Amino acid sequence: MTHPITTSELILPERANHYGTLFGGHALGILAKAAFAAAFRQVGGAVVMAAVEHVEFTAPVAVGALLELTAEVISTGQSSLTVEVTGTVAGTGVLTGRFVMVAVDDAGRPRAMLETQRKTRHENA
Repeated sequence: MTHPITTSELILPERANHYGTLFGGHALGILAKAAFAAAFRQVGGAVVMAAVEHVEFTAPVAVGALLELTAEVISTGQSSLTVEVTGTVAGTGVLTGRFVMVAVDDAGRPRAMLETQRKTRHENA
């Protein structure tokens, strides 16, 4: 059964752009880290990012804001997982991203996931 991962990030000045809001490159890193955590927990081991399918910045995130992230595996294949990440500040959606992660073996090559690792939120609904 898949459960969302939730994390929080305090936006500090060193992560800001010249407008005093979260720099897009840092936002991508934060989203990717949340996607990694959700995929790692689902697989129970190493994963790598294969693709970023979609990222949307819907509102600026000011320095000093607490960005709350929720990441959930929404679909799986033989070795890949698609993870959706949403970011909110004070309950308002500000970021979304969809990432494809791949389960890998000790040599970094794709590996098949067990059937129990391939459950998604749609299968458990």
